[in-house]
Formats: sequence, C-alpha cells, structure tokens
Amino acid sequence: MTTTNGTAPRALCRADADGRITFELPGSAGADPGARVLLRGRPAKGEAEPEEHALSLEPAGDGRLRAVLEPKPLLTEGRWDVLLVRAPGAEPERLRSGPRDLRALLDGHLREWPAPVAVRVPYATKDGHLALRTWLRPAHAETDRVDVGERTTTVTARLHGTEFTDDGLVRVRVRLRGGRGREVSVTPAVDADRRGFAFTVDHGELVGAEAPDAPGYWDVYVLTEAGAAPVRAGRLLDDVADRKHSFVHPTARVGGATVRPYYTVDNDLSFDVGPAR
Repeated sequence: MTTTNGTAPRALCRADADGRITFELPGSAGADPGARVLLRGRPAKGEAEPEEHALSLEPAGDGRLRAVLEPKPLLTEGRWDVLLVRAPGAEPERLRSGPRDLRALLDGHLREWPAPVAVRVPYATKDGHLALRTWLRPAHAETDRVDVGERTTTVTARLHGTEFTDDGLVRVRVRLRGGRGREVSVTPAVDADRRGFAFTVDHGELVGAEAPDAPGYWDVYVLTEAGAAPVRAGRLLDDVADRKHSFVHPTARVGGATVRPYYTVDNDLSFDVGPAR
C-alpha cells in the first residue's frame, strides 16, 4: 500500500446526517474506468485480514470524480483508511485529507438514533491522510454535561437505541477496569420520556477507604432494566472523532488521591483515579 503523502490525491468529503459520506477527487485520480475508492478497516489485534468496502467512482462535474458511501451496509466499529485504487490490480494509495464538511453531524446528539446505533466521522490522521472513525453498538448512552465538583461529578446523558423500563431496577454502574467486579452502583434520575437521565458519582466511593498507590480506570455503564446488557456511556454523536485530549475535565482531590472524568480513545466516558502528585 502506497502511503507517500506528497503524491497521493487529496479527497474532499461531506457527511450527511443519515450516515451517507460523499468523497470527491480530482479527475486525474481515476482515469481508468475501473478506478475505485477503497475503505480498509484496521484489523484488531489477532485479526488476520482487514475488512474492505469498494466504492465506484462516477463523474461529478467540473472534471471531478465522486464516490458515495451509503448508510448501508453498516461498517464494523473501528478505524477505516480511505484509499484509491487507480485501476484493477493496482496498489491502493492512501488519500490525503482535503476539506471535510461535517456540519450535518454537529447536532447529532439532538436527534433520536434507532438501534443499532451506527456512527461515522471522517477525520484527518496525524500524517494528513483521510480516515473514518466508526461506532456500531446495539444501544448507546450519549453524555452531555459533565460537572466536576470537589466531592462529586454529575453527568447528564440520553439513551439511544433503547430506553429505561419502569421496574425501578435501572442503574448506572461505574466499574473498575480489570478490577474483578469492583464497581460503584448509582441510581439515576430518569426523565419522563425514559431516555434522558442524570447521575452523580461520589468521588470518595471511587477512591475507597485508602488512597490508591497506582492509577485505576473506572468505566461508566448504564443498566436499563434487570438482566439487560450494560450500555456504555460516551460522547459519539457529533463531528469529533477523537476527544480524549480535546475535552479535558477538571481534576478533584480526595485526600491523597485524585479523580478525573475523561473520554477514552473510543470516546467513552471513564474516571481516572490515582495517587495525588
């Protein structure tokens, strides 16, 4: 696969609210009628072959070519490189990122998303290539406000692809990663529509009786009813592919420990609990 940034064509792209993504390239990129845009998933650890989807290139006017990724088929959750195959059998080239029109994604959190919740966000990699970040989940809890106080953090969120039942057994579980089942259970305040909710986490419960001597990471899950699969909480429904380093929340101190909510590399909400420095 060719990765030389200076010679690869630059692709413009536009994302629509329904998940459709349109790519436009200069006409010289697809002189051969068999030219294609290729989406290649980055294999997870242990996977042998990457998943691929080929998109045909059609004239778009003004000497440009257009390829359209329709809302279906749904793409597996992960990261996808966007490549150009200039002719059948040619080596794929990673496309450089041109302007990305993501305005239709800005208010995604205001819409109701059906199950499964399928999200696609185009972005530019650190080396300037075009890629897609995708999420595909049976249901999702989209976070909104994260208010960090001295002793507690309060989060407002909304369910998509599911809703709370009225059996009184709904919970938010903040679970220690790799902690052999250690978790803090919180009862959320649920809105009348059974989708919006808020919950408050006591920092002292995450720290425990003694300050930790090593960092620990606590992941946030929502249990919508007894026996239901936990729904991961995070912030996916907008135009931000990677928010870990751009959405930084305050750190609270609890005795000899610190507690800080943060977004993971997957844009999921977690808490970083560790010794004060």
